[in-house]
Amino acid sequence: MTCRLVKTDHIPERARFPVVDAHNHLWSSWDKVNEIVSTMDAAGVACYSDLTANLDLRLVKGGYLFQAGRIETFFERVATQHPGRFYCFTTATFNRPVNEPLFRDAGAFVEETIEQLRAHVRLGARGLKILKELGLRYRDAGGRIVFPDDPRLAPIWEEAGRLEIPVLIHQSDPIAFFEPITPENEHYETLKKYPSWSFANPEFPRKNELLEHRDCLVKNHPHTRFILPHVANQPEDLAYVSRLLDACPNAFIDFSARTDELGRQPYTAHDFFIRHSDRILFGIDAPVSADLYRYHFRFLETRDEFFIPPDYDGTFGRHRWKVYGLGLPDAVLKRVYHENAIRIIPGLRDELGGRI
Repeated sequence: MTCRLVKTDHIPERARFPVVDAHNHLWSSWDKVNEIVSTMDAAGVACYSDLTANLDLRLVKGGYLFQAGRIETFFERVATQHPGRFYCFTTATFNRPVNEPLFRDAGAFVEETIEQLRAHVRLGARGLKILKELGLRYRDAGGRIVFPDDPRLAPIWEEAGRLEIPVLIHQSDPIAFFEPITPENEHYETLKKYPSWSFANPEFPRKNELLEHRDCLVKNHPHTRFILPHVANQPEDLAYVSRLLDACPNAFIDFSARTDELGRQPYTAHDFFIRHSDRILFGIDAPVSADLYRYHFRFLETRDEFFIPPDYDGTFGRHRWKVYGLGLPDAVLKRVYHENAIRIIPGLRDELGGRI
């Protein structure tokens, strides 16, 4: 079908204000860091996060793979070479193969995790990243799913609060990922492309169950800051996310990899960003390109209509639906682009110095 809509496109070359990309990964691309910096410079991105600095994380056909890596590599090959341009989180010990028990002795696991977390923070890690596998795939020695609000894990979240570092915890995924892969599924093409992202099998917990455990975790640890990525993984229901943010002042969100969900409800999303402008972080969660960054700036800054969002891997072409820009005011853009990140990520304000 040919679209006959006559419209004007406005694509910013650079963001209106300096940007902290607070949700991304280096995808083990140590040899491409110079290219990433060049892209950041071209688009106006001041700083970039590697949330999985102690993982070897790679995009592969059908999804992604990870295994434990060395956090020291990040400091040796990235942070030292480009001062002030990159920061990292650690996954600590939450990086074990999903086909093995997360722990056999919960007490020993917690002790090991806290010890490693402290060591990585001393090296310079700015937070703790928890992959979706917790609550979804990880099991204890008895074969039971380990949810994040499991009382056995509570000392870890309390320690993050004492260290004054945020915990970025991915729980759940789009609603359609938990539904059968049929043409009626609104993410049918995505799930055909990334079949490992389907959790329709009843062996997995249901989406609502995952969110209930996640929300309980946040409420149980009010002195620990939690970043709930992907619009708290419920962008299909912004009223729910709004209630969660109202109820939990220690909760923040990012909107990485969910502009398609937001962009099909631009009026509601615009009002949501205005209301919660001090709780939202910028992030793209995909291999970077100038076009991908500029798409995000266009989405936030302009009122452009009916344009193509990127796929989950950061490429353009295959899309689920068209989106609309939010046209946010400057005060909100500043908070989302960098002010919120500087406020909640330790050391970032000093590291960025006079560049923001």
